[in-house]
Amino acid sequence: MRSGAKVAIVGGVFAVVASGVGYGGYNLWNGVMGGEKSPESKNAASPRTGPVTDEEITTTARDFLAAWAAGEPEKAGQLTNDPVTAGPAVAAYRDGAKVTKAVITPGAAVGATVPFTVKATISYEDVTKDLSYASELTVVRGQTTGRPLVKWQPTVLHPKLTADGTLRTGAAKSASIKAVDRNDVELTAEKYPSLGPVLNELRRRYGSEVGGSTGVETWIDSGSETVADIPLLVLRKGKAGTLKTTIDAGVQAAAEKAVKEFGKASVAAVEPSTGAIRAVANSPAAEFNTALQGQQAPGSTMKIVTAAMMMQNGLATPTTKVECPPDVVSRSQSFQNLDRFSIIDGTLIEAFRRSCNTAFIKAITRLSDKKIADTALGDTARDSFGIGQVWQVGVPAADGSVPESAGSDTPASYIGQGKITMSALNVASLSATVKNGGFLQPYLVAKDLDDREFAKTDRLSPEVALGLQRMMNAAATASDGTATKAMAGVPFPKGAKTGSAEIDGHAVSNSWFTGYSGDLAAAAVVQSGGHGGDAAGPVVARVLKAG
Repeated sequence: MRSGAKVAIVGGVFAVVASGVGYGGYNLWNGVMGGEKSPESKNAASPRTGPVTDEEITTTARDFLAAWAAGEPEKAGQLTNDPVTAGPAVAAYRDGAKVTKAVITPGAAVGATVPFTVKATISYEDVTKDLSYASELTVVRGQTTGRPLVKWQPTVLHPKLTADGTLRTGAAKSASIKAVDRNDVELTAEKYPSLGPVLNELRRRYGSEVGGSTGVETWIDSGSETVADIPLLVLRKGKAGTLKTTIDAGVQAAAEKAVKEFGKASVAAVEPSTGAIRAVANSPAAEFNTALQGQQAPGSTMKIVTAAMMMQNGLATPTTKVECPPDVVSRSQSFQNLDRFSIIDGTLIEAFRRSCNTAFIKAITRLSDKKIADTALGDTARDSFGIGQVWQVGVPAADGSVPESAGSDTPASYIGQGKITMSALNVASLSATVKNGGFLQPYLVAKDLDDREFAKTDRLSPEVALGLQRMMNAAATASDGTATKAMAGVPFPKGAKTGSAEIDGHAVSNSWFTGYSGDLAAAAVVQSGGHGGDAAGPVVARVLKAG
């Protein structure tokens, strides 16, 4: 047979389609049915070493895909580096998902990785539909045998499959929903990819609450009662109950477009006057929603909280003169400003708008009690900004963490490093709190759906709220403000703060930016994006302009 022919395997139930890259029908059949043994199997006493060869990649991928397609899970498992796990997983693919036919089309290898497409025919009761998707496998050399083997991971069978997940077909576990935005515009994962995991979770939690009924579907069963399943194919629709969310479709569309310009980026937007979440977007769009669940150092965006702590503890007002030397040693560790700049005879407003690290770190030395210095920032974060309290958003979301610190972690925390972690939603809430003059917990669906308790804090004092607004406005409008370039063209009233967070093992810091305009606040993080105003800043600006 020529390369490119369709080859039927085991009674024509499954098939593998070659693509002109060494997957010819004759060789494929021999690979499955036990043709000539490889040189490695003849010389088992001398395991081969070194990188896998092109021929080994082609042969191993071919044989594995054929065994999978033939419905031979044990054989497929033995062609991987984890047969104990892989074999049962391949068997569950066919049996659990009710796959009656499959066509697997391998593509040209890229290094040791072979991409392929799958067209699986799924039959359940009187309904038959096709499920098509793309995946890939990687060939590695076995550590003990020296044989070329498929590196086993669940994503080989489906790109969204996890170690605890299983493909299933049958009556859906949760009722269907039609999610709509604040203006009753329908929200779908096809149009807004970042909302995919959000919509899955909303369906799991609230489908039955809004009058939905179950249909027949193929899905990835998460294996957990608290983690949403992932719908893959609808064989028979259930009745969809309408669920109103706080999302604004226009802002969401802008957010989706903004993050796509970067390999790894997240953004969230909140309405300061209500706490309503208006947009959540990630690039790439994945099941783990980084914008809501991320736990990363927020960098200098934390100076919003630090400045509030300074004012609340009587260390400074916006117009107080503060020291901003090029560098400072605190708790036996040296810290410095970007390019070691300094400000002579400057105020807290100037230190904030230019993001002077040393001015905020030196504030620690003015707290008379060391214990207070280690806990003051966390107290302000929790009691004034809600960070560290339990947020009942409506879907899984990180609450942010500003733990008690010690040693060099204390000064590092004052500039958003150390052990502090936040998500884009947490940081967007910092700006929303400043704009509103007080914290309102962000939320995605009304709390009366399930009587959730929202986190609460006292409002900021008028002096602190106004001081923070003045500082954020200066950062966004002054000629030397670190956020001015990114915020150009964003409507008034506006304010912002940049941030760069150093990450161990990364040559370039993460880019952070948060700001508000009118009644919309947003924050973004771009992985390895560098300065906050250069990468994350334009993302936030586009979202704010859409509001």
